Amino acid sequence: MNNNTLRTRQMRRLAMQKSTEEEEVIVDINTTPLIDVMLVLLVMLIITIPLQTQSVQLALGSGDPTQAEPPPSLTVGIDFDNTISFDNQTVANEEALQQKFKEIAALPDQPTIFIKPNRLASYKTVAIIMADAQRLGIKKIGIMGQN
Repeated sequence: MNNNTLRTRQMRRLAMQKSTEEEEVIVDINTTPLIDVMLVLLVMLIITIPLQTQSVQLALGSGDPTQAEPPPSLTVGIDFDNTISFDNQTVANEEALQQKFKEIAALPDQPTIFIKPNRLASYKTVAIIMADAQRLGIKKIGIMGQN
């Protein structure tokens, strides 16, 4: 072998070694952001722990709990043809219903008035009854759905 071929082979080997060295990829994870996030979480944990350990002293009563009666309630029903009923009794007209609302508003402990419209009843009738009840001083008004 002559010098030129030997030199060429050595150059090729060096070139191969350099190319394999350059192609190596560093697969290390940059841990600086991870450490920053962990430090922030640690500081937040240190700040919130004292808040969780504070307690409030309560003086709890002793004895048997009393059974409370459910609050009284009355139902205003509105049928599909906009017929109004008060506690399952048909009301003749809107003035009679307003008179019942005035009587209830005068009571010191008002019962809850539940309005139970049929899904085919007109919205206008329901809105008028609710507005009348509120205007006449009824404080506890609820709407019941059809189940």
